[in-house]
Amino acid sequence: MQRIFFQKPTLWVAKNLLGRTLIRRWRGREIRASICETEAYVGENDLACHASKGRTKRSEVLFAKAGTAYVYLIYGMHYCFNVVTEKSDFPAAVLIRAVSIDGKNFSGPGRVCKALHIDKRFHGQNLIKNKELRFERRLGGRLKFSQIKSGPRIGVEYAGAWAKKPWRFWTIGERSVK
Repeated sequence: MQRIFFQKPTLWVAKNLLGRTLIRRWRGREIRASICETEAYVGENDLACHASKGRTKRSEVLFAKAGTAYVYLIYGMHYCFNVVTEKSDFPAAVLIRAVSIDGKNFSGPGRVCKALHIDKRFHGQNLIKNKELRFERRLGGRLKFSQIKSGPRIGVEYAGAWAKKPWRFWTIGERSVK
């Protein structure tokens, strides 16, 4: 996909990534994952966004060009994969929360990364025309917004009212979403 897709408003990107395919080239084969849940993080005012504490070593990649991978470790054991959105120097990203691979569902960002063998190596990589990890358009066009549900973000209770923002999106009827 082209960079212009990721340069759009983060909430738009989060919704429009649903149903698209995330392709991971690993050990000579392609793993194709259909994205079924995403979560948006938008700017330094968003207390759930890692950039809410300013520009730090951890959050620096959030200020990069749209289409850059932001990968970090939680609980010392699980990687989370995000794609940077909007414009350079504005920290925003979409977290990939759930995917379906060959009919098997992987719910939770740590499970997504494990299934796709995504780790810190991808942190800061440009995902536009990336040979190892890339996004592909959805066959059959975009999902209709009537096929998308939204709700509060998960695991960011510390962010107060920002945790309650309905910035988590999933496809209606998706079994992998809890």
